[in-house]
Amino acid sequence: MRRKGSGDIGGAMKKREEFVRGKFYPEKKKDIEKMIENFLKIESPKKKDGEILGGIVPHAGYEFSGPSAVHFFNTLKEKDIETVIIVNPSHTGYGEDINLDTNEVWGSPMGDLEIDLDFEKELDLPYSGDAHKFEHSGEVMLPFLKYFIKSEFKIVPITMKIQTYKNAKYLAEKIDEAAKKQRKKILVIASSDFSHYEKKEVGYRLDQLAIDRIMELDSQGVENTVDEYNLSICGYGPIMTLLEYSKLVADDPKIEILRRGHSGENYPMEEVVDYITFLVYK
Repeated sequence: MRRKGSGDIGGAMKKREEFVRGKFYPEKKKDIEKMIENFLKIESPKKKDGEILGGIVPHAGYEFSGPSAVHFFNTLKEKDIETVIIVNPSHTGYGEDINLDTNEVWGSPMGDLEIDLDFEKELDLPYSGDAHKFEHSGEVMLPFLKYFIKSEFKIVPITMKIQTYKNAKYLAEKIDEAAKKQRKKILVIASSDFSHYEKKEVGYRLDQLAIDRIMELDSQGVENTVDEYNLSICGYGPIMTLLEYSKLVADDPKIEILRRGHSGENYPMEEVVDYITFLVYK
């Protein structure tokens, strides 16, 4: 249940303050905008026609993963989106298997974002403020979203502590059911980095094992591959959730890789973290 004091009529909305502001992304709005504009200039990401269902997006510091992430967010220009579902892994271990946030607003240098409380209520999932308070992998999506989506929209942050195919399928079904009941145009973001601290060629090879399954929308195959090869893809639960959701809402969902990069592109290092951005659409 939502914590006491939340949603009181006439009271201030309960707010989650930024945890990695000034660390993973710049502290000031103008500096974030300048950084994103620089990504756009260097990367020249393409727009995408059709209905965007969601994407797999990296969540590291902007200087590392921003060049990859911008390719997904650029596809959201001029799109009509009412609610963005952000499914991210847990790097803290707090909360239940799957967690909504107890807050009603998330702070951002680009402007605060309200949580879609009606959508949350329809999801009927456990709440945990602790599961979100110190978690960066959902927060880093907000400045990008505010920059590229010009219309009014709300968010539903969801942290997955236990990443299994069973939980992903369950969550995907919950999201689909809620969207249909609410009759809302939603977007699902799966927040995830790929191989962690491997030599470039090793990480590339290991990632490809999972990519082969992702491109086939094979969620069970993703879980099996992660387990069999001990892959360090931190958000494979959110990835499976997006894949399962896409199969529920589209007869023939499409998926493509927008960019494949790593943390060693700007800073020479022997072992890198891989950032791969995918687009799912119909």
